[in-house]
This record gives sequence, C-alpha cells and structure tokens, in this order.
Amino acid sequence: MPIPDFIKSLRSKIGTELLQVPTAMVFAYDDSGRLLLIQDKDSGRWSAPSGIIDPHELPSDAAVREAWEEAGVFVELTHLLGVFAGEHFSKTYDNGDQLAAVTTVFSARVIRGTPRPDHEETSDARFFSPSEIDTLSCSEHFLVIRKAVNQNQRQAYFKPSTWQPSGA
Repeated sequence: MPIPDFIKSLRSKIGTELLQVPTAMVFAYDDSGRLLLIQDKDSGRWSAPSGIIDPHELPSDAAVREAWEEAGVFVELTHLLGVFAGEHFSKTYDNGDQLAAVTTVFSARVIRGTPRPDHEETSDARFFSPSEIDTLSCSEHFLVIRKAVNQNQRQAYFKPSTWQPSGA
C-alpha cells in the first residue's frame, strides 16, 4: 500500500512508534450476492477493498474511493456494517512501522465497472460466493469482520465495551 503523504510526515516526527489511523472497508456485492475481494499484491492474501481515510475525508468517501482504486468498480453504499479495532487490526511492517487501525465497514452494491486489479496494490479482483471465500487465503482482519457481519445485517456491529472506571 502506498504510504499517504500525511503518514510520511507523521513518521518523520514519531519514527516507527505505534500510530492509530482510521480506515474504511467496503463489502461490495453483485446481483448474485457474491462478495468483491481483492488480492493483496505483496502478501497474496484476499480481503475486501480498504484503505486509510485521508485527513478531512468522510469514511463513506474513502470506502467508495478504495473500491474504485483497488478493484475498478464504482459502488453505492447501502448501510454501515460495523466498526472494528483491536489486536487483529494492528500490524508491524517490515521497516518497523507500527500501525493500529480503527476500521469502518460499509455494505455496498456495485453500480458500474468490472472488477480488475490495479497492479500497484492488488494483483487480482473478483467476486466470490461464500463457499469460495472459505477456500481462500484471506487476511486475518477480513476474516474477523466476515465472521461478525452478514450481507443483510441492518444493525451495525460493534464489540461491546469492557471498560469500567477504576474502583467500580
């Protein structure tokens, strides 16, 4: 994934320290109910289109933009599927940079375009049925999200709070 300029600027100040960033992901479905997935060029793992939300960008705009950039499809968002964070959404890159994501996930339908990889971040992009997805090597964070949500879910998912004030 190309590093956004604002992240490069922050990294020049904080080095490889843990940086928490907002990200957006889109679960885009075709008319047959198949889910659009992209194959990460570096790892070879499959996931839904996603990426870092730029400063002042709406999460919804980032989700639509990522589907276009990574898979060549223009989508219409239909509803919020959930918000995710935690250990499965953290990563240390080969250069030592530590990143933790808070991911907003949207459901969408494709309104234009045929899936195609961008050959910069993605090496493949196509629709899969649920049984086909079960056979793929997928990113861990995608599997966590997929397990928590489904296509027709109308109430947004969030992991219940476990925080309590001290002494409570």
